[in-house]
Amino acid sequence: MASPLSSSIFSPNFTHLYQNKAFFHSHLPLRSPIYATLNRIALKKNASMLLDGFSVMQELTKRLTAPSILSTYLESTVKQFQSLMAVIIIFTEIASPIPLYGLQDLSISPAEAVLYSPETKTLPRTGELALRRAIPANTNMKTIQDSLEDISYLLRIPQRKPFGTMEGNVKKALKIATDEKASILASIPAELKEEGSVLYTSLVDGKGGLQKLLQYIKDKDPDKVSVCLASTLDTIAQMELLQAPGLSFLLPQQYVKYPRLTGRGIVEFTVEKVDGSAFSPESAGEAKSTAKIQVVIDGFSAPLTAGNFAKLVVDGAYDGMKLTCANQAILSDSEVGKTTGYSVPLEIKPAGQFEPLYRTTLSIQDGELPVLPLSVYGAVAMAHSDVSDENSSPSQFFFYLYDKRNSGLGGLSFDEGQFSVFGYTTVGRDILPQIKTGDIIRSAKLVEGQDRLVLPPQDN
Repeated sequence: MASPLSSSIFSPNFTHLYQNKAFFHSHLPLRSPIYATLNRIALKKNASMLLDGFSVMQELTKRLTAPSILSTYLESTVKQFQSLMAVIIIFTEIASPIPLYGLQDLSISPAEAVLYSPETKTLPRTGELALRRAIPANTNMKTIQDSLEDISYLLRIPQRKPFGTMEGNVKKALKIATDEKASILASIPAELKEEGSVLYTSLVDGKGGLQKLLQYIKDKDPDKVSVCLASTLDTIAQMELLQAPGLSFLLPQQYVKYPRLTGRGIVEFTVEKVDGSAFSPESAGEAKSTAKIQVVIDGFSAPLTAGNFAKLVVDGAYDGMKLTCANQAILSDSEVGKTTGYSVPLEIKPAGQFEPLYRTTLSIQDGELPVLPLSVYGAVAMAHSDVSDENSSPSQFFFYLYDKRNSGLGGLSFDEGQFSVFGYTTVGRDILPQIKTGDIIRSAKLVEGQDRLVLPPQDN
């Protein structure tokens, strides 16, 4: 049985953060006389004891009027203790319904607090956004994309929206699109140039293009701005996919004979209830015992993981497979009836990096964030191997049912950066919470991307 998820998903708790020795080592000297005490206090999550300890240290520091090594040491320890208090207090408040009175006067500087609250504003919160950002496209297109995505955040501002700023963002995007037209179109392969030209015209002058978006912003109509913005970003994604026909990096030599996906693919699942019940339709319609779910799998960021998964789908490995529901996850069975003959390495591409990392997890506490985050409802990832967490399971995957209420600082899953995420549910997200243990995958088909699936020579 593969190891699908860490215990924090199945029984959410916060103590595993306090038990992480690396966390304490990085914020308190190992020889500090209060190190062991703090460790015990954190494990007990006792807010009153924390406050008492903090008060004692402050009082001792005040009484040491003469400069001394002990005075300097205590002052330093108080600052370190304040930093540690930031994360412990937050988790204690989350875990306990009782307000922690008396904490209002504690002063934690923003510089120290950021160590425990990584900048997650730019982390994609939808599968569509993550997939769009993962496309390795022309830099001018990426600049246009970034400028327009900022408008998505500005639209969330209640009441008086900054339409002036939005207008500036669109004008910037329009200038780049017109000034760099030749460069943008030159990045598209010759056989796709005609399609690219049509998309470019739609981007600039189409009904859902930049000129229309600018007009809606000037009219200060947030609803029309939102709809037009979505259309414009969709056109940008289509153009970027034309600019990225394959991988932008070379695979490590040891993996060149593994199955790989050199772009995007779409897998369609037909899920069936076997207990006589039915799936509720998203809108008016007939309830049925089967439902469709589509997943976009991304070879740009996880070519080996997506490639192995696509090969299994083509081989029919998931047809008839049972599903198991756990807290925040829907897992497939761990066995597919046939071995792949190779180990699939853990594969995670960090944001800002040119290629994925293999057999290593990300340190979210240090600000390492993935291109394809797990902290998105409907994320699809491989379970861990039952032999080593450095490898993914050769076949067992899961749908992740992200729940912000069971997440940590910054709204990230406690398991962020620990699994090979290789795609997102784009159609049928409303079906996921209706799946129950015992339901089966009636069929899984690679409906798009077969031409991008590269198989080892022996499988051709």
